[in-house]
Order: sequence, then structure tokens, then C-alpha cells
Amino acid sequence: MAASSFPEWIYDGSEIPDPLGRGERAVEFLRALRHPKSILPNRAFQLDPWQERIVRRIYGPRHADGSRVVNTVALLLPRGNRKTSLAAALALLHTIGPERKPGGEAVFAAADRKQAGIGFKEAAGIIRADKRLVSAVGIYDAHNAPKKLLYRKEASYLEVISGDGGPQHGRTPAFVLADEIHIWKGRDLWEALTTGLEKTDDSLLVVASTAGRGQDNLAWEFFEDARNVARGAVDDESILPILFEADRKADWEDEDLWQRVNPGLRHGYPALAGFRRHAKRSKRSVGERQSFKQLKLNQWLDASADPFVDMEIYDAGAKAYDLDALKDEPCWLAVDLSSTVDLSVIVACWRTADGYYVHPWFFCPADTIEAKGGAVEEDGVSSREDASGAPYQKWFEEGHIIATMGAVIDYREIESQIVEICEEFNVQEIAFDPHMARQVQPQIVEKGLPAVDFRQVPSLMMPALLETERALLGGEFFHGDHPVLRHCFANVVVKRNDAGHVVKFTKPKRWLSIDGAVAAAMAVSRAAAGGERFTTEAAWFSDEMYTA
Repeated sequence: MAASSFPEWIYDGSEIPDPLGRGERAVEFLRALRHPKSILPNRAFQLDPWQERIVRRIYGPRHADGSRVVNTVALLLPRGNRKTSLAAALALLHTIGPERKPGGEAVFAAADRKQAGIGFKEAAGIIRADKRLVSAVGIYDAHNAPKKLLYRKEASYLEVISGDGGPQHGRTPAFVLADEIHIWKGRDLWEALTTGLEKTDDSLLVVASTAGRGQDNLAWEFFEDARNVARGAVDDESILPILFEADRKADWEDEDLWQRVNPGLRHGYPALAGFRRHAKRSKRSVGERQSFKQLKLNQWLDASADPFVDMEIYDAGAKAYDLDALKDEPCWLAVDLSSTVDLSVIVACWRTADGYYVHPWFFCPADTIEAKGGAVEEDGVSSREDASGAPYQKWFEEGHIIATMGAVIDYREIESQIVEICEEFNVQEIAFDPHMARQVQPQIVEKGLPAVDFRQVPSLMMPALLETERALLGGEFFHGDHPVLRHCFANVVVKRNDAGHVVKFTKPKRWLSIDGAVAAAMAVSRAAAGGERFTTEAAWFSDEMYTA
């Protein structure tokens, strides 16, 4: 939790400009609401001081023409801090409150119908808790029908939409609450809503979420931009960053840290006793500790739920190095060929006195890059985009992915790249995963290059993964901060034997790529062996060239 990104203004008592009294007006409206679970007199909506400061900061500051300074709110809160209640109250402020517009559209948006329905249920509960509002507001919440609140007098309404509800283009919302965007699949809904907001003057986007996993996704991109605003690296007063998150190096057992990043704790929510029980379980279980850090402390974790290595350790090997300086050093290549529409990769590895230097060349069909990862389907939901949010197009433009023409991999380009690498570097060996290797390997053999098989069986992969893990933990694995390679390592889920040793890399979702990590481990293993003959019978190996 960088000190410069923490919202100190919530607690420092500093003045919040409110030249038109709109901040005060918003606070008064929220305090006039009732909540079915409130313990205050008349079930009054509980607006605690930290929440009140947020409301005043959103609605108080104004431009000279009276328009709101803030039009995007980045609210990052750990679970249990009544994020949904505050979001529902803000939505009602724009539906039946003083921020409403005649015929105006407010939207609750979430990854799926169930998640979107949580916010709607909260808002509907607030309406039903006040007889005055029940007569003025229509509540439409029939099962399997669009959920909607309609303020009859002015036809302004609040509607629920979700990522599994089909295209949402054409909307012109004045207010959007984007809920838990770290679990959104793709960017279609996001783009539909944010471009729709731009059609309306003085619109407001509130993104309310807990921390997610991985850095190659929409949520990380959005909140990282908000962090830069909070730190002063980006000057954009239209974005209000409210980031309650713990630094990954912070002591997760420190109760003072719990209090700092959970603003509701001092007001009795979430339950401190529950925090302590979860922390106790976390001492015994890595999975519970990951859950505690993500959900209770809002630490943004790596993409994998059972990672090969902490990505902070991985990132320590990001220093740049000069490939030209390695031209005369012995070099080992590993090739992992994908299906025709996925990433394929060549990884080169050099072993020096400092450790292992690796460099990848990734290949992907141009049509797949254009579609941002191709069509995927999960739980019956289809998307044109890589569901991980991986920025294929950006990586291609930056030269980190080589595009092959058409909708499928052109293996001839991979073959040409291998030949080019062998001409430029002192290549000792080219290790192929035999799966799909017949697309390239025979041609490489015909050219007289030292191609060998490296079957991905435990007897070969286990020592490869152990040596890669040892190098990473020992600070002897250098990757030059290649973003696609990092993406692959972050996606890895490991399988372990009874002794706890890593025996295999897998991936949590079929569309996630781990090919670069697999090929890197293969290359490291052969560099570590220095060209020695495979001794296991689990996979055939000869230092003679491969023949059919």
C-alpha cells in the first residue's frame, strides 16, 4: 500500500469544496433513506464518516459551469465493507434522488445475472423499507425477466445488466455502477457502457471492486491507472481513486494493517472475530492465506490460485540484458508448438556464471490477435476476446508477438525463426515437445540442425521444473521483463507429488496460455545438463539428430 495512493483525505479533515451545495444535498438524501437491516432509529441508512467523505468528494467539487469535476470513481474495497450498500444508495441518488434526470438511465452492471442481482436486491430493499418510496417507485424483479426500478413521476429508472446478457450497445446511461470488474470476461460490456456514458453530459461511472488476480486484464488496467492518478504520476481530476489495499510486502497478520485497509472495521463491519478466525486458518493453509490477502486485505494476487512461484520473485529477474553479448555463449532452444489458433513459442536459454538468461519468440495467427485472443466459451458463455484480458494486440504492436498471416499458425515462419536463431547464436540443441512437433521438427532435421525430443513426462519435467524453481528463488533466472512470458508464468497452476515437489504445469482455464513457461523450463533443463544425454527411459533421447 503505497502511502501516496492511500486515500488519506478521507481521514485528514481537509476541506472538500462544495460551491453549489451538491455534496451536502447528496449526503442529506442518503441519510433520509432507510435500510431494512439498519439498527439506527427508524432504520435510517447508516452513512459512516468515511462514506460521507466519499459522497462529498464525488458530488461537491464543481467546474465553473456547474458540472461535476469527478466523472469516474475507482473504489477498491476489501470484502465486507458495505460496498454494495453504498453503491445501491448512489444508484438511487441518480434514479429517485436529486441527481436524477427525467427519463434518465442508471445501470447496475456485473459479470453475470446473479452478481448483478445482488446490487439490485440491495436497492430494492431500500425502496421497500420506506412506504413513501414504495408508492412512487415500481419494482420489476420477476424471475428470468429484466430487473428494473422505475421512478414513475419522471420515468427515470435503474436497470440491471450483466456480461452474460448479450450486447448492450446503444445505451445512454447517466450513471453506471460496474461491480467486481476483476471477474468480468472480456471487454464488450465495459466498452458498451463507457462509450454510452460519453453520450450524456455530467455522467458518472463508479467502479466498485475487491482486488483481483493477474495483471493482464481489464480490472488491473483500470485500477493501475487510478493508482497513477493517486500517486500524482497522472494528472486527471476527473478520476477519483479510493484505493484501500495493502502492499504485498506488508505483514498480513498485523491487525493495524487490517484496520487501515478496512475502513468499516472501526464501525463494526466486517466482524473482527471473523478476521481473526480467517487469519488463524491462513497460518495452516496457503490457499486460505491467498484468500485472506485478496479478499480481506485487497492485495492484488497473481493469476494462478496455486502459482509456481510468487510473481514478485519472478519480477526480480526483469533486468534488461544485451542479446548480442550472448552470441558466443552456448545456447539451448526449446520449442512448444500450440494448436493452430493459440500461441506457439521458441525459448532460448544461456547459462552463465550469473545464472540463466532466457529469451522467447512468441507466434500467433494474425486473426487471433485481431480478435484479442479468439473466441472462447466457458460455462456456456461465448466471447470474441481472450477471457483473461491479455492484450495480444498491444503485445503484437510492441514486437513481443510475431503474427503469422491468416487464422492459423504458419509453422513455416517458426521454422525460419529457428534457422535464423541458429545462424545468429551458438545453438547446441533444439528440444521439441513431440506433441505437434512433426509440423516443424522434420524440416529442422533435414537442415542438419541438432533437434531432439523432450517429452513432457514427469521423469523429465520434474527435474526441469525443480531447476527452474531453484533458479527463480535463487535470483538466477533473467527474463528481461518480457510481458508475454510473464503472462505465461502467472497463469501456471502446479501439480505436486506427495512430497510437495512440482511435477507438472497445468492451467486453470483452457484459454490461458502457459506455453512460454513450459518451454522456458525445458530450455533451462537442457542448459543445466550442458548437452548431456538423457538417462531416463521415459523419453527417448540421443545426441544424434532426430530421425523418424
